Amino acid sequence: MSDVEGLLRELAPQVLGALVRRYEQFDTCEDAVQEALLDASQQWPEQGLPDNPRAWLITVAARRVIDQMRSEHARRRREESVAVSVPADEFTAPAPGEERAADQDDTLTLLFLCCHPSLSQPSQLALTLRAVGGLTTAQIASAFLVPEATMAQRISRAKQRIKATDLEFRMPPEGERADRLRVVLHVLYLIFNEGYTATSGPELLRADLTGEAIRLARAVHRLLPGNGEVSGLLALMLLTEARRLARTDGDGRLIPLAEQDRGLWDRALIEEGVELVTKALSTTVVGPYQVQAAIAAVHDEAPSAEETDWPQILALYGVLAGVDDNPVVRLNHAVAAAMVRGPRAGLDLLDDLTGDDRMAGHHRLAAVRAHLLEMEGDAEAALAAYREAARLTTSLPEQRYLEDRAARLS
Repeated sequence: MSDVEGLLRELAPQVLGALVRRYEQFDTCEDAVQEALLDASQQWPEQGLPDNPRAWLITVAARRVIDQMRSEHARRRREESVAVSVPADEFTAPAPGEERAADQDDTLTLLFLCCHPSLSQPSQLALTLRAVGGLTTAQIASAFLVPEATMAQRISRAKQRIKATDLEFRMPPEGERADRLRVVLHVLYLIFNEGYTATSGPELLRADLTGEAIRLARAVHRLLPGNGEVSGLLALMLLTEARRLARTDGDGRLIPLAEQDRGLWDRALIEEGVELVTKALSTTVVGPYQVQAAIAAVHDEAPSAEETDWPQILALYGVLAGVDDNPVVRLNHAVAAAMVRGPRAGLDLLDDLTGDDRMAGHHRLAAVRAHLLEMEGDAEAALAAYREAARLTTSLPEQRYLEDRAARLS
C-alpha cells in the first residue's frame, strides 16, 4: 500500500467523525468523505501532500456536505445554524508547533456511534467495519458469510436508522459503555482477522487492515487502560501480527505455523503482547480475548514448533470454551487435542462440528479434517478433504496451499 493510501486510511475515520460531530448527518457525511478521499487519491500523488492533510480533507468534504444541504430546501434553516456554529479555524491548518486534540477521540466516538444500542448487533458490526475499518461491502459480507446484496441492505438500513433516530455524536454514558465496548472489540477483531488472512483475493495478508485494527485497538486501550479485554485484544493482535513476515514465502505462498522461520518473528511485538496479557490475566476478570492472547503467547514463546507446550494450549482452549464456546473455538480445540492425545481424538471432536450450520461448508473444517487425517495416516481420506477445502475457499493463497498438500498425497 502506498504512503498516500495509508495516510488516507488513517485519516478517513477522523475526518468522518469530525463531520458527523458538526453536521449530524451520517449518510451525507460519509458520502462526502468518500468523495474527498477520491479527490485526494488523485491529486496528492501528483501535487504533493498539503500542509495539513486532515484539514484539507475536512474542508473538501465539508463543502460537499454544505452543497448537499443547500440543495435540500427543508434543511436550509439547519444549514445556516450549523454554518454559524462551526469555528472558522476548524478548516485551517494549526500554527507551527500546535496540535489539535481529539483527532483520535473523534475516531473512538465514531466507533461507539456505529455500535449504538438502537442498531441490531449485525448492523453495528457491519456499519463499523464500513465506516471506521474501511472494508468493502464484499469483504464484510464474506466475514459474516452472507450475500453481498444482503450486507449492502444491512449497511443502508443502519445508516437510515442513525438518521431517523437523530443520534448524538458523543461518547456513550458509563452505563452503556460496557455493552457497546463488546461490539467495538468484536469489530476490531474482525478487521484484524480480515487483514491477517484475507477471505478472498490473490493476497493472503493485508497489512493495511491489520495495522488499522492495531491502531484502533491502541486508541481504545489508551481510553480504557484498565480493561482486561481491551488489553487482551491488543495483546492478541500484537502476538499474531508478530508472525506476519514469516507467514508467506517470496512467491506469496502460505507457510503454516509449524514450518515458519521463527527468526523472522517480531520479538518487540511479542514482548509487548506478553506483557499486556500477563498483566491483564493477573489483575482483571478473565475474558475470551485474554485467553486467546495467552494461547498466542505460548506459541510465540516456543523456541521451535516441536517445543510448543501443547498440553498448556489444550488446557487454555478448555478455559476458552467455558467463556466463549463457538465453532471456531471448538475447531482449534480439536487441533490442540490431536497434538496432545493423537489425531483420532481431534477427529472425534470434529465430528461434533459437522452438524453445526455455522461451519457446514466452511473450508476450515475440511482443512483441519484433512490435516488430522494425514497425521493419522489415512492418505486417501486426507486427499479428498484437502481437495474439498481447496474447492470451498475463496482465498487464492489458501487454495494453492491446500492444493499443494493434496498433490503430495496423490
